[in-house]
Amino acid sequence: MAKVTIFDHPLIQHKTTIMRQKETSNKEFRESVEEITMLMCYEALRDLPLMDVEIETPIKKTTKKMLAGRKLAVVPILRAGLGMVSGFLNLVPFAKVGHIGMYRDEETLEPHEYYCKLPTDIEERLIVVVDPMLATGGSAIDAITQIKSYGGKHIKFLCLIAAPEGIEALSKAHPDVEIFCANVDDCLNENGYIVPGLGDAGDRIFGTK
Repeated sequence: MAKVTIFDHPLIQHKTTIMRQKETSNKEFRESVEEITMLMCYEALRDLPLMDVEIETPIKKTTKKMLAGRKLAVVPILRAGLGMVSGFLNLVPFAKVGHIGMYRDEETLEPHEYYCKLPTDIEERLIVVVDPMLATGGSAIDAITQIKSYGGKHIKFLCLIAAPEGIEALSKAHPDVEIFCANVDDCLNENGYIVPGLGDAGDRIFGTK
């Protein structure tokens, strides 16, 4: 089974509660998504490799740590995943950005891919797949399968709200992919929506219905 990290930081919990409220404006929702993503990335990227570099401060020359290479990619699952990209890039602006477009059949709840564009050197990068919601897990599973088919090997998945069913499905399908969640909710309802959830993340990010 995949390693799963669930964040309990007070700032993440506070901002997630703001995001969940139905009276929260689209602007506040977008800002919360960005801020939570940035806070999560701080921990999710804890294992980035470092190397010693020689620098000169205003006082003296010294040897300190910097990132060993800049081989990172963030891949949002369209369209809601786009709302998490800016938060990620605020921390690692040198990361490349890929895109995978998925939509869910409202009757079967099955995901369907309609777009995929990844960095050409994807096999060399640590890839962070982002999507605000992990519900049935279908979109995340298919997106990661597609990335692996292009040679991606080192993959993490970041979401804001997850259902236990989605975590279980993704863990079984891709046990090598570490999962990071801001919150794990109760369950899925009969329509495949997370309960209590926050509604449709894409609609709330982009102001559509």
